[in-house]
Parts: sequence; C-alpha cells; structure tokens
Amino acid sequence: MISRRNIRVKVMQLIYALETMDDQKTGKTDPVKTLSTQLDQSRELFVYLLHFLMEVTRYAETDAKQRASRHLLTAEDLNVNTKLAGNELLWKILENESYKKAVAADNPKNIEGTIEWIRKVYLQLLETEKYQAYIAVQGREKSTEKDIIQFIFTDLMLANEDFHSFIEENFSNWDDDAEMMLQLIMNYLQKPASFNLQEMLGTEKWQFARSLLNTTMEKKEHLLDIIKPKLKNWDAERIAQLDMILMQMGVAEFLYFETIPPKVTINEYIDIAKDYSTPQSGQFVNGILDGIHKDLLAQDKIRKTDFRQKA
Repeated sequence: MISRRNIRVKVMQLIYALETMDDQKTGKTDPVKTLSTQLDQSRELFVYLLHFLMEVTRYAETDAKQRASRHLLTAEDLNVNTKLAGNELLWKILENESYKKAVAADNPKNIEGTIEWIRKVYLQLLETEKYQAYIAVQGREKSTEKDIIQFIFTDLMLANEDFHSFIEENFSNWDDDAEMMLQLIMNYLQKPASFNLQEMLGTEKWQFARSLLNTTMEKKEHLLDIIKPKLKNWDAERIAQLDMILMQMGVAEFLYFETIPPKVTINEYIDIAKDYSTPQSGQFVNGILDGIHKDLLAQDKIRKTDFRQKA
C-alpha cells in the first residue's frame, strides 16, 4: 500500500535528519531501525485518520440517538437525516476484516480529543452545500457515496488548520507524512477491499527501503564523486541539501538497483524535488541526473535486468 515513492520520501527525510544531527546523536542512531519505526508510525497515523473519517461519516446515527434522548424534543431533533450513516462505502470499510483488525490493534479512539473533533467536523459538514446536495437525493450511487467521504477528508479535515494542529499534537510525524496520507487515504477509498492494513509495506518494499537507505549512506563518497563533476557551473554551497540527497539516491538506483528503469528513477526524483525542495529543484535534479545517466551508459556502468512492475 505504501508506494516506492512514499519510501523514497521517507528515506530522503531520514538521511536529511541524520545529516543535520550533531555527531554525538548520529553515532547513537541505528538508521534502519529508525526507518522501520518511522514507517510503523506512518501506518499508525493512516489507521487513525481512516478511523476518524469513518466515525465522522457514521456520526449522523449517533447524533440522531443523542437528540432523541433529550427531554424536550424539537422538530429538528426528530428529523435528523441519517442517510450518511448508511453510506455504502462506509459500511464496506467498517465490515472489512483488515480494517477491524487494524482498529483493534491501534485503538485510535483512545486518543484524547478524538470524539470532540469527530463531532466538530460532523457539524461543519452539516452546513456545507455538498452535504445538503447529498441528502437531497433519495437513492445511492457508488460515485456519490465515495465523493461525500472524500469531501469530508479533503475539505473538512485536511483543509482545517486547527485539525492539523490536533493531529500534530498526537502524531509527531504529521508534517512529514501529510502528503503521503492524502495519497494513501484517497487510494484506499478507491478499492478498500484490495488493501491489507496489516501489511502496508510488505517484504519486497521493506527490502527496497532498507537497501536504498543503506546503499545511499554507505556509498555516499562514491556517489558524490560521480555527482560533483556535474556541478562545475553551480555554487555547491547554494545547492539545497535535499537536492544533494535526492541526487545521491538517484545515482544509487542507477548503479545498484538493477530492476528499476533509469527513466523511472529520474522521474521519481524530479517529482520529489518539486514537492519537497525549492521551486527550481525539479529542473536542477533532472539536468544533473540525466547527464549522469548518459555518462554511465556511455561507460557501460549501468546494468539493468527485468524492468517489469518494478517502478
């Protein structure tokens, strides 16, 4: 479920963190163990956000029960629309065994403030035109059922700075993982039954993550020897540190990851540079990696095997 792009980002972030630590702290850090911990934290954050989203979606039923228990009932109390609580995609997820196991294992509802925030987001939802249009239609369409849940996530949860602060208070990895979470949740909502939340990474991708981290760190001097000649027209001190790390990772993939096509490597690091570094980084990383790739090909130093399904 976690993609290779997600892994590249996590490896980049970890190497950057290690390079900016003081020497005493770096010496006490096991990079592979740290990466494993960070990926597990990403899984926990994902499960929490998915659980939160599901609970907002089903909250109409809770709201109706709470209103019905009041001593003095208003017309509004007696007419709570519970269509959202019967959302077909919601129940497909709630009844999914992998989802139930993940929630039981992580117990996301125990995070303080969760229930209050679920209600707050639900009440915000009631005021939106999107929700009013949703409940105005009697029947259910697959696309509409999914759209309203996506709307809750993107427009009410992720667009809310106060909600960001709440998540950041409980998950220290939020800043690093926010973009990944958007991708993962949106992908999950497309086909929830096809994802195993107990194996969000998998053996093959963990092997890739560990190898990319170790190779980039252990071969750093060799990778820099290849990169530096391409920087003759650039002021090395003004090159963003993330750009240097991304180029090292890219060259490592050229040389040591024989099943990953060079074109895939270049495109991935261009996109990551655009998203995480400076406005000019995508073009810069593209130019340097492309030039290095051509040189390595000319020197017959790139040996690739089967490219299929290895992006």
